[in-house]
Amino acid sequence: MSDETRDLPFGIDFGGSGIKGAPVDLEAGDFAAERVRIKTPQPSTPEAVAGVFAELLAGFDDSSGSVGVTVPAVVRHGVVSSAANIDASWIGTDADALFTKATGRDVHVVNDADAAGLAEVRYGAAMGRGGLVIVTTLGTGIGSAILYDGVLVPNSELGHLEIDGHDAEDRAASSVKELEGLSYPEWAQRLTVYYRTLERLFSPDLFVVGGGVSKDADEFMHLIGIETEIVPAKLENRAGIVGAALWAAEAGDEH
Repeated sequence: MSDETRDLPFGIDFGGSGIKGAPVDLEAGDFAAERVRIKTPQPSTPEAVAGVFAELLAGFDDSSGSVGVTVPAVVRHGVVSSAANIDASWIGTDADALFTKATGRDVHVVNDADAAGLAEVRYGAAMGRGGLVIVTTLGTGIGSAILYDGVLVPNSELGHLEIDGHDAEDRAASSVKELEGLSYPEWAQRLTVYYRTLERLFSPDLFVVGGGVSKDADEFMHLIGIETEIVPAKLENRAGIVGAALWAAEAGDEH
């Protein structure tokens, strides 16, 4: 790693199958070195994951900037307070403190969808857009980020809205499409119900659709029948790492 990249913030995206990280150039909004991936330990307890973070960062021995970490959970002031899709031992963990101690770096944890939302507003599909933007990530569940004039309102958890007696993500996540063998038009009908509900509740100026399935946007997004402008995310699988690094670099009193 060169002197130019040494002090750059580092982003880590913690997922169910892999933990990925890279230093990030915040001017370019992209990786400053090749991303490294390490398999997520099982069980993925905070202590086990902290060990992987230390291992990952050791591969960038010239890196010294702050570290941002995505977690698929509600995070308040560095403390994890939910565990819908991760080990229950995360609940109540001061992840900022744990990871800072384990890595010897200044670590700041953020919800994974919030990280993606920050990246899309700063560098991606919502760049330069004012007003209310809702970023949704369609994957195993549905993550969400609410941003107003570029400012994040964290931990929105809009995938857990109850719609027609169901948790929204149990009907409309991309994992459900695969599990139930839904065609794109069938899935788009469910997405229409979901996004119309968000329209009624928030009257946003823009929806951004992220998650791995966003690469197939041409297959289904034109079938979502809503009035609000809706566009696919641009950063794809880079959004979590870039957004986490941005969160860490700007962490402080404002967070």
